[in-house]
Amino acid sequence: MSLTAGIVGLPNVGKSTLFNAITKKHILAANYPFATIDPNVGIVTVPDARLDFLNDLYIPKSLVPTAYEFTDIAGLVKGASTGEGLGNKFLSHIREVDAIVEVVRCFEDKNIIHVENTVDPIRDIEIIDVELALSDLEIIDTRLGKIEKKATATKDKDLLKEVEVLNKLKKALEENTPVRRLELTDDEQKLISSFRLITAKPIIYMANISEEDLLNDGNVYVDRIRKYASKENSKVVTVCAKIEEELSDLSDEERIEFLQEMGIKEAGLDKLITATYSLLGLATYFTAGSDEVRAWTFKKGMKAPECAGIIHTDFERGFIRAEVMSYTDLKECGNEKLVREAGKMRLEGKEYEMQDGDICYFRFNV
Repeated sequence: MSLTAGIVGLPNVGKSTLFNAITKKHILAANYPFATIDPNVGIVTVPDARLDFLNDLYIPKSLVPTAYEFTDIAGLVKGASTGEGLGNKFLSHIREVDAIVEVVRCFEDKNIIHVENTVDPIRDIEIIDVELALSDLEIIDTRLGKIEKKATATKDKDLLKEVEVLNKLKKALEENTPVRRLELTDDEQKLISSFRLITAKPIIYMANISEEDLLNDGNVYVDRIRKYASKENSKVVTVCAKIEEELSDLSDEERIEFLQEMGIKEAGLDKLITATYSLLGLATYFTAGSDEVRAWTFKKGMKAPECAGIIHTDFERGFIRAEVMSYTDLKECGNEKLVREAGKMRLEGKEYEMQDGDICYFRFNV
């Protein structure tokens, strides 16, 4: 599954430094606005300790973790929705992602320019929120202009419903309420899905803090963001982008040692990747054998044939059943043979809802 999280924020908050660390790509990260001119895309692997166990058990020829894309989008500024800075070009890039990671500066440093001259995370978030809301309002107003009179004149039920929903969204956005905070029905969600509204996308706030604040997992700035994020049940993840970029150049062993020396349990990027994966409602199932051990990303709630189709469309089209064991059972029993002997290997049909950690063998015929 191709899934993308977009990294957004004001200029000089640490977005490009964070992106460098995530992807181990060294794109331009300079101390001035708009250092990132085009969106940079990198593939990120999802940390999953279960793969280590499966790798040791099956000793496969190849090991393939699950992955998804992070897109680094140029810094937005006040007035972006009307063309200020690099303007709408970058708002269009945000429409393409599945979720938003908003990087917010939560550290003082006189050597790094802030586009608004002072550090104020809530002001920064609200600047971004307003620009995204204005961009969404433009799309809604354009659509209403095309259908509102026609809906009234023809009494078309579908058009009247669309006008009702769009006006509901318009009112919320004019009151600076993102679409994601609204309680929309499944039908309403489906109706607006084609508009790709930015404020409808789930969001994680990434608080970029100093090295000194890492051990406390934040500071007064982060506390303010957490209070703000609680209004929409959004997550806040703390990270020191500078430290994360240094960590990205180390081997796995050196990285673990470095974190231990600093007294940090988990790297900020690992927290971010896991949180984003969870935010998108994703889970992982595995296929395992001597040729390959592989993790596959699926949406929670997907049934076995759909999950089989992630591997190949023929698997879904000709799905017969899936042979399934849970990772927990495999680890407890020690190997597949013992799982079977314990009666914990299952045959599941078309209505089976895949669970995180399932290890599957799909049977199909086309």
